[in-house]
Amino acid sequence: MTDAQFGLVVAAPVIAGFALMLYRMGVLQGAGTLSAVAASAAIAVVLFFGQ
Repeated sequence: MTDAQFGLVVAAPVIAGFALMLYRMGVLQGAGTLSAVAASAAIAVVLFFGQ
């Protein structure tokens, strides 16, 4: 696993965690949270296998 792939493995859950935390605080609505988590996961997967 390269450094870039390791960074993606670490960064994607952190971004999802921030989105969930913002949802619990009332800053994001459900659809915004789902789209943020889905986009983060999709980008991480594409970049992970593109390395």
